[in-house]
Formats: sequence, C-alpha cells, structure tokens
Amino acid sequence: MWLRGKMSAEMHELKANGIGFVAGHWPLNPDLHTVVFIHGSGGTSVLWHAQVEALAEKMNAVALDLPGHGRSDGEGMSSVEDYAARVEDFIASIEAPQPILCGLSIGGAIVLQLLLEKQEKYKAGILVNSGARLRVLPLIFEAINNDYEGFVNASYTGGASEKTDPSMIKPLVDSMAECPPVVTLGDFRACDSFDVMERISEIDVPVQVLTASEDRMTPVKYGRYLADHIRNASIKNIEDAGHFLPMEKPEEVTQVILVFVESL
Repeated sequence: MWLRGKMSAEMHELKANGIGFVAGHWPLNPDLHTVVFIHGSGGTSVLWHAQVEALAEKMNAVALDLPGHGRSDGEGMSSVEDYAARVEDFIASIEAPQPILCGLSIGGAIVLQLLLEKQEKYKAGILVNSGARLRVLPLIFEAINNDYEGFVNASYTGGASEKTDPSMIKPLVDSMAECPPVVTLGDFRACDSFDVMERISEIDVPVQVLTASEDRMTPVKYGRYLADHIRNASIKNIEDAGHFLPMEKPEEVTQVILVFVESL
C-alpha cells in the first residue's frame, strides 16, 4: 500500500508497505544510483534530511524510518538480522535502481549484514560511525529503563561534539524523545548482540567508511578496523564532529558520499 505526501519543495514524504520514508525526488530515476539511508538507534530519517535534499539532483536519495520508528508501522526489533530483512523488503517494494546502502551506527550494522548476506543485490556500501561489533555499556540500558527523558537529553552532550551547536541536532533528539523506550531498548540490544568481525573480509563491493574525531559511541578505531578488513574499503575521518555526524557536518558528509558514488 502506498501513501504519498509532500514534505517540502525539495523532499517528498511517502510510505510503502508500512515503512515511512523521504525521497529527494519521486518517482525514482531508473538510470541513477539509489542511496538508501538508514538511521541509528531510537532515531528517524531526519538524521539524513540534509543529504537527501542536497543529493537529489545527482542520484536517487531515500531515507527510511525503521519499523516502530517515526512514521513507520509495526514494532521495533531486537536483532540486526530482523531489521536487515525489513530493509531488504523495503528496497524491493520501491524498486530502487542500483541500490547503495548507507547507515549510521545500527544502520551501519544493517548495511554490513545485507552486504554479507545479499551483496549481489547491492552496488556498494557506506558506513558512518559504525563498527563490525557494537557492544553497549550497561549504563545505557539502565538509563533507557530508568530515565528515558534523561537518556534522550544526554544526547546533546554524549552524542554530539562539544563544538556542535545543539540546535543542529535538536530535530533528531526530538524524534528520539517520541520513540517508545521499548523500541530504543530493542535497538541497543540488537547492537549489543551484533558481531561480524570475523566475517567482514567476505565483502567484495566498494565500501566508504566515515568516522568522526569526537565520536565517543563508535570511536575512530571502529572505522579503521572496517577499512583494514574490507578489501575494497576507503576511509575518511571528519574533525570536530561526534556520533551524529550527518547533522553535525552535513556538507562534509554529503561531499564524501557524492564523490564515492560518482566513482562507482
């Protein structure tokens, strides 16, 4: 089932098979690559709005809300494998031409899972502030369970760089506040059980890794491991940014993605 709407002059707000998403233009151009953007734990597609808008003239750009998040139907999940299956179904439902997967944090884990299991379907991958293993501190689970509002508000200091204007990430923090705590908890459980460190050398498609110098949740060393063990990977580190890199440094992230896609 399709539901359509208009988000702005630049972005279209749509829904396909229960998954809400935004697109830079619609319908998709069959002659262009389609970058499918996947957000992090407890978040929504708002993380990627700047990239979707900026890249619309150069490629198909689509950012989805995972099940149970934002405008998507259904419940959240507690495994990367289950989320990956839903993302795969979504990409098929919109008939995305030449899909390239791009994800942050758990979104990056979903990208890795799909590249390992279904890489014949995907042209390339982009991994932003993510890792082959995503262990979660017990303190995070305690905070979500005992003080979800405090956990969300801590994103301003714990998620972003001290150099980032808080207003830049406010739309994401607001969307996290609206996400049911049980969904966010499931996301972090999925991260905590995710581990493909021994398998990522199986990935053959080109991969762009992005890291942020002040990311405390997925440090730069996580990205270096990915770049060192994926044979066709390149890495770019961006200074003065934290875990919410696409919103903290939107122009820099957009440029890296643009150069990478145009190189394929």
